[in-house]
Amino acid sequence: MAIQLNHQEVLTPPAPSATVMVLRDSPDGLEVLMVKRHSNSGVLGGVHVFPGGKLDALDCQTPPSQLEQSAEDLAASLYEESLELATGAGLYVAALRETFEECGLLLHRELPLHVLGELRQQVRAGLGFVAAMAQLGLPLQTSSLKPWARWITPRVPSVMNRRFDARFFVALAPVGQDALHDDHEVTETVWLTPEAGLRRYWSGELGLVPAQILSLSQLACYASAADVMNAASARPPFLIAPEPMELEGQRVMCYPGDPSHSVTRSLWTGPTRLIFQNNRFEPEGGLAALLG
Repeated sequence: MAIQLNHQEVLTPPAPSATVMVLRDSPDGLEVLMVKRHSNSGVLGGVHVFPGGKLDALDCQTPPSQLEQSAEDLAASLYEESLELATGAGLYVAALRETFEECGLLLHRELPLHVLGELRQQVRAGLGFVAAMAQLGLPLQTSSLKPWARWITPRVPSVMNRRFDARFFVALAPVGQDALHDDHEVTETVWLTPEAGLRRYWSGELGLVPAQILSLSQLACYASAADVMNAASARPPFLIAPEPMELEGQRVMCYPGDPSHSVTRSLWTGPTRLIFQNNRFEPEGGLAALLG
């Protein structure tokens, strides 16, 4: 699908949000779950993304007794100076909640399937996610999530007129649960190897935006879900603040390590810039550059 380039400067602060790359192993290798945003959505309509969404005030009001880990430990794991403890814990809660709301997966170990059904029923009836979990006596298993990256939308976003401060997490797919789409926020759920996702993007079958393109490119370097989780545990999350520029009439998005980015150290092996051409974002070197 064709992406419409944005030229509007956004003066409001980026909204805190959480995104989860849910991973599993398959006969074809590492797979990641992607969902297709509803075409009528005001944010990235028709685009394939990882489950996620904005931080809600209620996420930050979760009682400590419901959290598997302390707010202090959760905030510290994000490696952000001046991050309020409630916000740090709330981002984990938002990640769990959005994964459940958008694709029906509860990141919870050893969960009886009848309990999952009861949770879905209570949430559909209007009870909030955290309240429904508490009513069923289920703690929020925050340890199922590992911080991966922090993406901060620039003041001139490329593909929307909103800014987000998105914390990307990785998580293992829960055993015995099926991903579902709600036909409200998302209209499709699909498991893809990172390579297949990038190839489908390149062939025009899949709409992707830069954060997803480069995240898939990073995941393509790993052989298994465990390898990704171990990598996330071994380092602080990447801080990725894209810096756009206009070059010969084209929008160029620069990332850490690019000669035109203020941060000179590369965070990953692969492209450090994407160019808006052919109605989409492409790296110098084409698909081969994304696949390494």
